[in-house]
Amino acid sequence: MVKRLSFLGVIARVFMWAFLLALAVVVLYPLLWMVLNGFKTNAELFGDPFALPVDWSFSNYQKAWNRGVDNYLITSVLVTVTSTIATVFLSAWAAYGLTRVSIPFNKAVTGVILGGLMLAPTVALVPLVKMFQAMGLYNSFWALLILYTAFRVPFTTFLIRAYMIDLPREVDEAAEMDGAGRWTAFWRVILPMSKPIITSTVMLHVLFAWNEYLFAMVFTSGSGVQTLPVGLTSLMSKHGTDYPVVFAGMTIAALPVVLLFFLGQRHIVKGLADGIGK
Repeated sequence: MVKRLSFLGVIARVFMWAFLLALAVVVLYPLLWMVLNGFKTNAELFGDPFALPVDWSFSNYQKAWNRGVDNYLITSVLVTVTSTIATVFLSAWAAYGLTRVSIPFNKAVTGVILGGLMLAPTVALVPLVKMFQAMGLYNSFWALLILYTAFRVPFTTFLIRAYMIDLPREVDEAAEMDGAGRWTAFWRVILPMSKPIITSTVMLHVLFAWNEYLFAMVFTSGSGVQTLPVGLTSLMSKHGTDYPVVFAGMTIAALPVVLLFFLGQRHIVKGLADGIGK
């Protein structure tokens, strides 16, 4: 009986590893195919799209870079970094106030903040466009910074609040006895203790801001401050017949976020598990 169970366990492990291997191939192969096609010529691409490049040349990547991908990349980095800092800081500060400070109508305030999760961006597009035009922020970097921050604060606050709510109250009392104010307790005690969920929310926002298309298309149309998703669309419309250059531009756009995900995937999973689990 024991041998039979052991044999079944080995079979189950073989099937599990085979499934995971197949899943990895399904996920990674399209990415690898995109990277390899960035090294080909049009003739090679249409001749055999699944073969390896004959001449491994970086000329397509240089063309994509010189045709505007460098500017799109800089804009995406600026928007992503600034909106991530603003979103995570405001959300962490809001979560701290909702969980560690006794404020009037605490539950009502929490409900209002989390109610932002139900607001669909598409529904708010027309009034937002008119509002930003009236404020002189339309077709600007500030428009994306404000929008990316405002629409992600409710979700990010929800995650951080779920983590902070079960942190021991004794640490606040100890900080108060040492003469620390609210700001010092938040910055030096609670925030370091919330590092797992902070790391997760940072990476989740980076993924959102880096790949966001709707706001970037509507609010930066023809302004010269286009992000990578919109810029790649423009690249495809202008050089649609030069497919290797388009693939090279897509590879450049995907590389930073793919590297970030692989480096921080453990932190994302741990932080979300701890936050949602609490």
